[in-house]
Amino acid sequence: MNGADAIIKCLELEGVTEVFGYPGVAICPFYDSILNSNIRTILIRTEQNAAHAASGMARVTGKVGVCAVTSGPGATNLLTGIATAFADSIPLVCITGQVNSELLGSDVFQEADITGAAESFVKYSYLVRDVNDIPRIFKEAFYVASTGRKGPVLIDIPVDIQNAQLSRFRYPEEVNMRTYKPTVKGHAVQIKKVIHELEQAKRPLIYAGGGVTLSGACEELRSFSEKFRIPVVSTMMGIGVMPTEHPMYFGMVGNNGKPYANRAMNESDLLIMVGARVADRSVNQPDLITHDKVLVHIDVDPAEIGKNAGPTIPLVGDARHIFADFEKQEFTCEHEEWIAKLNEYRNTMKQIRHPNPDYVDPEAFIRRLSERMQPDGVYVADVGQNQIWSCAYHIVREGRFLTSGGMGTMGYSIPAAMGAKLGDMSKQVIAVCGDGSFQMSMMELATIQQHHIPVKIVVFRNNYLGMVREFQHYNYKDRYSVVDISGMPKLEKIAEAYEIPYLKLSRNEEIDSALDEFLKEDSSYLMECMIDPKDLVK
Repeated sequence: MNGADAIIKCLELEGVTEVFGYPGVAICPFYDSILNSNIRTILIRTEQNAAHAASGMARVTGKVGVCAVTSGPGATNLLTGIATAFADSIPLVCITGQVNSELLGSDVFQEADITGAAESFVKYSYLVRDVNDIPRIFKEAFYVASTGRKGPVLIDIPVDIQNAQLSRFRYPEEVNMRTYKPTVKGHAVQIKKVIHELEQAKRPLIYAGGGVTLSGACEELRSFSEKFRIPVVSTMMGIGVMPTEHPMYFGMVGNNGKPYANRAMNESDLLIMVGARVADRSVNQPDLITHDKVLVHIDVDPAEIGKNAGPTIPLVGDARHIFADFEKQEFTCEHEEWIAKLNEYRNTMKQIRHPNPDYVDPEAFIRRLSERMQPDGVYVADVGQNQIWSCAYHIVREGRFLTSGGMGTMGYSIPAAMGAKLGDMSKQVIAVCGDGSFQMSMMELATIQQHHIPVKIVVFRNNYLGMVREFQHYNYKDRYSVVDISGMPKLEKIAEAYEIPYLKLSRNEEIDSALDEFLKEDSSYLMECMIDPKDLVK
């Protein structure tokens, strides 16, 4: 068995079924050995999207996503996808080929110090120098990626190590890393402090982030909220923790969130923040969440607690375990007056749009799409105005809402949707993007067709980089700079080139009939929606 064979054996033992990637000389031993395996290889068209696709699969399955690319530009192209996964705490194992060990540091062809370049946005990285270390390294990599605060792990493997012979293959049964001991169970004393504060609180609020979904704690959080009548708001990454129309859910907070959600957060006297960073898009003034209220911050990553706002009660641990412990406590609380006030805010603080009747209204389209999607469907939003509209108007029932929240990476939706679909072929998967973000990953239409991945794609066409144009509208008094992308490409020609069915939607009156055609079969489809170029998210 050589090093490449050992890598494949490790992946098989970890239950990996798909690897997303792009070959090159430095990773060829790996891609030769994988031919002897049942692991499916998905050839993407640019390396960044290998990480995005692996991310989509990881988020739907709850397992570690895997991608593999070659050295030099292959590895550096992967960096944006790794950074995107790191920002959103998505578990990946990213394998990169590397030049011969003896040539490292010589600036030879396609050499790049990828472990150094990725240092600030990987959870851990390895440069393999001994072929016999491969089983241990892969066991550790999957463990580190999938435990504690999840995230990407990079394994850089020189081509000579891939070709070298192992003296013996033994895959470890367990991992024991002296410097890595993630805390899972919450401290009993801190839990009792939270319960005491809940008994005293008049206006409690749960602030849910993406960590709730990552820990598999959605059901536990919903049960706790329902049982004790505690309202919930979410971050962008927390969308889907509660069904959108759940009576105890009051929307997304932040710059582009619901006004009544932000008001709920500001007026609460007990804020239970769980699985969320105090990030600027959701909390642009951290002092507000510590003023005149008790702040409880629950996170599996102790580094996040107190980083941007000092909590009254810090509680380190996995959200699923902590909510299970909360349920075991005996206490009573009553908040009907608070809930009534929040319902009043929701009814009186709704933002009213005034769309141009000559174009498709994003709100109307997204709401009708949501209503017609399968209840457990997966909606993948890209970045830009389409993302904000999606956050505001998509109705999550039993399904998932995926997007790039922390990094805000344009071009995420199509490859992530491919990975999500491959992760569960029974789920309906729809990618929604703008004409700018579509052009950052439209090459993956080839991957969709080659590998028979039935992903549906909606492109909001306004012929602008809409979010930047909107920023320039407000902040530069309509002095628009490098945001006009009008004219090209003609999407019907793109669809024809890839032999994908295409439909153009120009007016609201056509939405229902267009969606009937778009959704009638589980097959790939490209829909172009013409949006008012001057439409705003606010």
